[in-house]
Amino acid sequence: MVLVVENGTIVYNKAFGYFTYVHSEKVTVESVYDLASITKICATTLAVMMLYDEGKLDINKKLGDYLPIVKGTNKDQILIKDLLLHQAGLEPYISFYKETIDAAGIPIPAIYSTEKKVGFETRVANKLFLRNDWSDTMMNRILNSPVTTTGKYLYSDIDFIFLGKLVESISGLSLDTYVRKYFYNPMSLATIGFNPTTYLSQKLIVPTEDEVIFRQQLLKGAVHDPGAAMFGGVAGHAGVFSDAYDLATIMQLLMNGGSFNGKRYLKKSTVDFFTSYGSNESRRGFGFDKPEKNNFKIAAPYPCLSASAATFGHTGFTGTCVWADPENKLLYVFLSNRVNPSSSNKQLLQMNTRSSIHEAIYKAVGLSRSN
Repeated sequence: MVLVVENGTIVYNKAFGYFTYVHSEKVTVESVYDLASITKICATTLAVMMLYDEGKLDINKKLGDYLPIVKGTNKDQILIKDLLLHQAGLEPYISFYKETIDAAGIPIPAIYSTEKKVGFETRVANKLFLRNDWSDTMMNRILNSPVTTTGKYLYSDIDFIFLGKLVESISGLSLDTYVRKYFYNPMSLATIGFNPTTYLSQKLIVPTEDEVIFRQQLLKGAVHDPGAAMFGGVAGHAGVFSDAYDLATIMQLLMNGGSFNGKRYLKKSTVDFFTSYGSNESRRGFGFDKPEKNNFKIAAPYPCLSASAATFGHTGFTGTCVWADPENKLLYVFLSNRVNPSSSNKQLLQMNTRSSIHEAIYKAVGLSRSN
């Protein structure tokens, strides 16, 4: 699925291929994909930006100033801005599911139920429900995890799990409720959100991995990331599903400097600040990914050669990306289910598909920097 917006107008919106290799269901422009880590910008960072806008969150303060659960732990003194920049020194991820399965990769009955019942109400996939108290176990694993050198860049899902919890602590709302209330619903976005099976037809949702270990099924509407699934499908690092149009609309809001259809959601100064380079250690903005600073000098420019330094966006493990270039007024959405049938399929990465299409778009509109 490829969507391109130029000067605020959709100039390309086309679907390709099928949901799976069975070739029974064709992809359409209404198809809904698991965005994976794009959740970090289209949900968590959006919420952080609004709280920052309202003066409820100071990113120069410490995690312990807002999140009581970290008090007295090695996470207490971590700066909020270091979480946004992936410079907090936290583990990249924790494989929470591994201690909940047996040697054969089957969920342990004492921890999971095949039906929703009292004490087992956290849905991690079709006919698989996690014990309610296991979220506390996962948070304990996070709180007891090591912290290495802060100020150094190390991409981490744990950073954004904390940011999601931070949003919930400050606002008193769950992360999914917060972004739906303050962004998705007011913008009349019908497909974007967490746990899509609760509000969308299964026919619209593109499946991801046919998971052999752990959930042992073709995942369709259950978030691919196992940690996010074990948090009930709502986490700061993953969990959002969307079609290309709704995702593009969120990015257009940011390209517009925080306003959309005559309504202001964020201050322009806030958008400019968060989407600019925020670190001397990496290419990152506050929550957002950005082009490599030396794109003209490296063999594989990222996200592509012609993206301006003002560009911001993110990629997703499932084979997704979104990039907004306010300097050139160009927006690019790419959605795929790379992890179907298996996440071991690396062809999308090896072929550099997302970047190649991105560069081709710049060439098509006469904005390419390549010879």
